[in-house]
Amino acid sequence: MPALGPDWLDPEFLLNALGPWATWGAAAIVFAECGLFTAFLPGDSLLFTVGLMVGRGNISQPLWLVCLVLFLAAFLGNVIGYEIGRAIGAPLRHRDGRIIKAKYFDQTEEFFEKYGNKALVLGRFVPIVRTFITVVAGIGRMDRKRFFTYSGVGAFLWAVGVTILGYYLGQFDVVKKNIEAALVLIVVVSVLPMVFEYLAHRRRSRLAAEEAAAIAAEYPEEPADIRYH
Repeated sequence: MPALGPDWLDPEFLLNALGPWATWGAAAIVFAECGLFTAFLPGDSLLFTVGLMVGRGNISQPLWLVCLVLFLAAFLGNVIGYEIGRAIGAPLRHRDGRIIKAKYFDQTEEFFEKYGNKALVLGRFVPIVRTFITVVAGIGRMDRKRFFTYSGVGAFLWAVGVTILGYYLGQFDVVKKNIEAALVLIVVVSVLPMVFEYLAHRRRSRLAAEEAAAIAAEYPEEPADIRYH
């Protein structure tokens, strides 16, 4: 039993089992995770492993082609998820099933409300949110042009960025000999953008509170609600 779960969820096992179809199988998994409510599938760790296997020759396609295929899979998956949200998202939102849970929508909506458009980029690096955020955008009927733009940026940074990271880090012996530890680490590292954004959000909130306090101290007698007639 590998460190990340059963064999059929282990990225290296999956890609080896797919053999010459590894790139296309990985693309299908990425597509499904981004648009078909399959949050249980490997995401970041799969992309990292694909890059690693391209680097060591287990995947024969060149890196640029693999990155292009994965980018398109991630972007098109989001498009499908968005259209599902626009068409039938509302009933799904209130259906509490074994896979599509109401709490996932609640968590994603909170994430969206907090980060706005950036959620489509940052959400790529957060499991579960990555799967459901496009449906939430569809339910809210987010402008398609705006959705496609931010979704494309997120798809590129995630699918291409993590794959390239695996390609170059996979050339180091320490990574080759500790692949499971590397996969755990990449999952942890993938949430760092969210940590940085959270810290930046707290700092902005603190500065805003300090500014409001300074204004209140400077004009203590001025009423909170002033109307000019």
